[in-house]
Amino acid sequence: QIQLVESGGGLVHTGGSLRLSCLVRGFSVTNVFMSWYRQAPGKQRERVARLPLIESQATVADSVKGRFTISRDAAKNEVYLQMNNLEPEDTAVYYCYGGGSFDVWGQGTQVTVLA
Repeated sequence: QIQLVESGGGLVHTGGSLRLSCLVRGFSVTNVFMSWYRQAPGKQRERVARLPLIESQATVADSVKGRFTISRDAAKNEVYLQMNNLEPEDTAVYYCYGGGSFDVWGQGTQVTVLA
């Protein structure tokens, strides 16, 4: 069964850090493009980080550049989003996504950043 399970969300103050994890079941993180998206209340879902098959080609959105990093651990079959220097504008539900010949989303994890 193909499944993504996110964890690591929480409540932090401005300037804090969180690391989100995405446990992948049913396929290998090294064979599928993986991404992190977020959706704030009243806003459209936006992609914040993308991890292609070649990890060195990972990209992040301009709004989080220099603060967020996407990575993976092939042995654990997990994808991560390291978020540093968090701002209130980063408050959203964060989703892990795997795409290619199929599309799969995680259930989301809430990140709240207090001013």
